[in-house]
Amino acid sequence: MSLAHALRGVKVLDLSRLLPGPFLTMVLSDLGADVVKVEEPRKGDYMRDFPPRGNGPSGRYLTVNRNKRSVTVDLKSNRERERFLQMAARADVVVESFRPGVMDRLGVGYPALRERNEGIILCSISGYGQTGPYRDRAGHDINYLALAGVLAMSGQDPDGPPAMSGVQIADLGGGALWSALGIVAALIDRGRTGQGTHLDISMTEGALAMLASEFGIVDAQPTPPTRGTGLLNGGAARYGVYRTRDGRYLSVGALEPQFLARLAEVAGLELSGGPAGDEDLRRQLTRIVASKTRDEWTDILDRHDCCCEPVLELDEVADHPLHRNRGLFFEIGDPGSAGSLQVRTPLGMPAARRRAPELGEHNDEVFKEYGV
Repeated sequence: MSLAHALRGVKVLDLSRLLPGPFLTMVLSDLGADVVKVEEPRKGDYMRDFPPRGNGPSGRYLTVNRNKRSVTVDLKSNRERERFLQMAARADVVVESFRPGVMDRLGVGYPALRERNEGIILCSISGYGQTGPYRDRAGHDINYLALAGVLAMSGQDPDGPPAMSGVQIADLGGGALWSALGIVAALIDRGRTGQGTHLDISMTEGALAMLASEFGIVDAQPTPPTRGTGLLNGGAARYGVYRTRDGRYLSVGALEPQFLARLAEVAGLELSGGPAGDEDLRRQLTRIVASKTRDEWTDILDRHDCCCEPVLELDEVADHPLHRNRGLFFEIGDPGSAGSLQVRTPLGMPAARRRAPELGEHNDEVFKEYGV
C-alpha cells in the first residue's frame, strides 16, 4: 500500500535550514504534504552553498529539499511578519530550528501563532530542548551524541576514544524522525480535539531514547555498558567487521547458534566456549576472512544463510541488486549531476518528483494561494 498521499491537504510552513528540519519536511512532502520553505530574503537556507558542489546548489541541499516550494519573508520586518502570521492562520504545521526563544523574540512564537490559529502545530527542533540549563547552548550532532551517551557506546576499544558516527544520528534520528512521529500524532490528536500543540523536540533526548534497551542492563552487570564490551558493539567476535584480502571489509552478524554453526562450517572455524573461546574465534575470523577478497566471500556466503554481508562503499550502494530490485533510488534533474540521485524513504516513493526550489522561486504563487 502506498503512503505517497497520506498527508495530502496538510500545509507545512518550514522555517528551518541545514539538515534536521529540512530532512523532516522532506519526509512530510514525500507523504503528500504541501511544504513551503519560508526563507529570509538575503541568504535563505545556506545549505545551498555547502561543499562539495557541482555547477549549482549543493547536492545535500538538492536531495533533502525535493518537492518543496520557497518563499522569502523577512521576519524582522513588521509588514512581512504579519504576512507570515496570515499564512500561519491557514497552515497546519510550522517547523522551526532556531535557538530557543528566537521565535518569541521575532513575534512568531507559539502564543502568537495560536492566537491566529488554535489548531496550529508548532514543531521546534533544538539541540537541548526549549527549557533547562542548556537551552541557549550551541551544539552539533557530535555534542548531542556525547551528552546522550550514544558516542561513548560507539567503537570497539573500551580503552580508546569513541568512534564517530558515519551519519548524523542525533540530527536525523533524534531530531527529524521523532519530529515526524510527533507531527503525525499531533495531527491525529487535533482531529479529536480541534487543538494544536507545541512540540519540543530535543535532538539530545531523541538520541538518548535510542539507548532505552542499554539502560535496561545498567544495573544487571558489575561494570556499565560501554564501547567494545557489549554483544552488539564490539564485545563479541561473532558480531563484528573483518578486513578482507583486498583491503575491503566483511560484516559478520552470526549471533544465533545456527548462523554461527553455518559460518563455521563454510569458513572452517573451530568453535569452543567461554571468553577464551571468543578471543580464539576473533583470531580465527581475522585470519580466515583476510585469506579471500570481499567479493570472493560474498560469492561463497550468498549460498549460505549465516548473516554475513559485504561492507559497501557509498559509490557501490545504488548498484547493489537488493536496492535495484526494491527501487530505492530515482533521479531528479540531469543524471550524474550533483543532487540528481535521490533516495526514497522506507515509506515508499514520494508523492512527486520536483527539484529543490531556488530562493524565493514561488513567492507569487504561494502568497496568492495563502491570500496574503
